[in-house]
Amino acid sequence: MRTNGRMGTAAIGAALLIGCVSGPAVSDEAADAGTAHGSAQARVLVFSKTAGFRHDSIPEGITAVRELGAAHGFRVDATEDAGAFTTRNLGRYAAVVFLSTTGDVLDPAQQTAFERYIGRGGAYVGIHAAADTEYDWAFYGGLAGAYFQSHPAIQPATVDVEDHAHPATAALGATWNRTDEWYNYRSNPRARAHVLASLDESSYSGGTMNGDHPIAWCQNYRGGRAFYTGGGHTKESYAEPAFRQHLLGGIRWAIGEAQADCRPENGYRPLFDGSSLDGWRQAGPGSFERGADGTLTSSGGMGMLWYADRSFGSYSLKLDWRTDGASGDDNSGVFVGFPPSDDPWSAVNNGYEIQIDATDVPERTTGSVYGFRSADIRKRDRALNPPGEWNTYEIRVEGERLRVWLNGVRINDFTNTDPARSLKDGHLGIQNHGADDRVSFRDVRIKELPARTAGTAAPPTGD
Repeated sequence: MRTNGRMGTAAIGAALLIGCVSGPAVSDEAADAGTAHGSAQARVLVFSKTAGFRHDSIPEGITAVRELGAAHGFRVDATEDAGAFTTRNLGRYAAVVFLSTTGDVLDPAQQTAFERYIGRGGAYVGIHAAADTEYDWAFYGGLAGAYFQSHPAIQPATVDVEDHAHPATAALGATWNRTDEWYNYRSNPRARAHVLASLDESSYSGGTMNGDHPIAWCQNYRGGRAFYTGGGHTKESYAEPAFRQHLLGGIRWAIGEAQADCRPENGYRPLFDGSSLDGWRQAGPGSFERGADGTLTSSGGMGMLWYADRSFGSYSLKLDWRTDGASGDDNSGVFVGFPPSDDPWSAVNNGYEIQIDATDVPERTTGSVYGFRSADIRKRDRALNPPGEWNTYEIRVEGERLRVWLNGVRINDFTNTDPARSLKDGHLGIQNHGADDRVSFRDVRIKELPARTAGTAAPPTGD
């Protein structure tokens, strides 16, 4: 929703600089001008030391990361010298890529330096045999997410993409068919990490994870960020455009150039997964166009697509959204807590809208409870991806309390005190605002929460 008193368009995001590739990375000199977080050009260290099996694809992997850095604005150093793992030297890097490392590659002092680096906001990117590394170092096992157990022969398999908003998987379809060496893991990381993609064990032979087989995931870990992909055994992987884009997205998220919700996600059921609009109805003018990629894109208005099948009381609603215009001056919103009606203004007058519009005044801009409470603008701006990239909302309603997370960061906490409105029972909807506003949605899912009575302590929020 938007009023006429709109502020001028604000620039969102910053252009990436195109940079060169740097040399060896074992110096312990002071950080230079283009080093770690917040610098003009992020720096990435690729570490490929092996103390066990050595993959012959490591040179191709290093070349691929160097080329991605040169094309997308981050500098790349590569080393197999564990002496690079000092507190001072690691501070130069926005992320450290463990590229098919194997065995015990760091001594205790180097491990301590790396733990300190992660605790200070550093990032880890693990590729393939990074899961076959440091079995006796519990910190590393938690950071990687899971340890290698076994693998069948190299063969084609189908990868099911579970997260379509994370930059590592946003460019992929619902399934991804490719050939690689497919690892089985000693444990399932799903309870601790956010799974981005998993293997369809019926599509190949040799899977041992009982039909729930994560193959790529991300997490926030002890102050830092961690991304892992099980792909990358073969030399051919690093020439494969989709796999290179997958790696690039993981690195961009790790170094903070793109944001995503990497909290564990379990127990949600789809309200719209791209396959059916059963239970949904259009209220008012305009519509939503269904795309072959599972998206809903607003067209015309001012109307609303609402979930008429049933109302909800206590719940966590998640959905991915993207503004499609280059300026970010697209308007939409997510409505909650309104009574059933085919008049979209009923939702405006009786419910609450979590706004999508990066160019309005604070209480009517992205992340705000429209007209009632502004988002935390500083946190919102840091969490928000620019136009054309996906964002994820979590809207959590418990009693009359409404909280909003953007890409895993809590940006709003609002409590209804209006006796004429109530969040305790109501419907959900997404707005198609007008002919000039193009906003896309996908993967609308919900998890119902236990109803809380007065005086009951709130459960942990996970942020």
